[in-house]
Amino acid sequence: MRTTKLLATAGLLGASALTALLGAGTAFAGSGDLGNSGDSGDGKAPTEAGTSFRTAQEVEQGQRATAGASTGDYLYWSFPADAGQRPTVKATVKLPDSATRPSGATWRIDVYDGLRRRQSCMYGTQSRATAPDATSVDLSCTLRTVRGWSEQWANDPLPGTYYVRLTAATLTPSDQGLPVSAEVEVTSKEVGGSAAVDGSLAAPLVPGSTTEEAAAAGDASDNASDEENGSSASQALATGEPEDGWSAGWWSDRWVWTAAGGILAALAGIGGYALTRGTGRPSRVPPGM
Repeated sequence: MRTTKLLATAGLLGASALTALLGAGTAFAGSGDLGNSGDSGDGKAPTEAGTSFRTAQEVEQGQRATAGASTGDYLYWSFPADAGQRPTVKATVKLPDSATRPSGATWRIDVYDGLRRRQSCMYGTQSRATAPDATSVDLSCTLRTVRGWSEQWANDPLPGTYYVRLTAATLTPSDQGLPVSAEVEVTSKEVGGSAAVDGSLAAPLVPGSTTEEAAAAGDASDNASDEENGSSASQALATGEPEDGWSAGWWSDRWVWTAAGGILAALAGIGGYALTRGTGRPSRVPPGM
């Protein structure tokens, strides 16, 4: 009877602790889930695009950026992505009337990290040829999960700024210069502890930060050149970051499952001891034996 009560009490305590840990882990994971939340509260989605990496328009995850352009233009946007996120970039290009578009073009979307390394897509339609009668073309690219740390020789996605480039990859002379409108939206899925790594970057890969620091520390005798470098640095610097700041991969639900495993192991030890320790000295054995 005593053993049964002990096991029941230990089981209730373990279940309560496990429920609390899982609830805390869900709250932490959900706090950074950007998902398909639509436009963010304060920031307005940009209505134009940059023409290079340095002039890329910043867009927050969940916003839908728009831009008007001409076929043959290179359109650039940038967005922040943190460790544990798996970003998906979707783009829609609305084409002019087919009567003014004698031949089809192939549109392509590329994503680059903060070091301007092109990142491969896990899945999605990264490039698509338009039919002569098409009114729009849809593109998408789902990146690999952003890692908190990686080897220098690897091409893994790392926390920092990412660049989206949208352009027509193949054009004929009759296709160039036609008006088009583009829409770009970035969402992320929180992958969690399955993609966690033992390590983190000292700082996210946000291009321009070191350039800005170098310009600020220049000699007073080079004020004119410093001001020029400072303006260039401000163009290159991407200030966007996740809503809750850079986590650098310090949290994952591995913490929850590690703690839960420890609790279950302790309960198993208590139960094993209670079942094997016996009921004490048998009544038939006299004292002192």
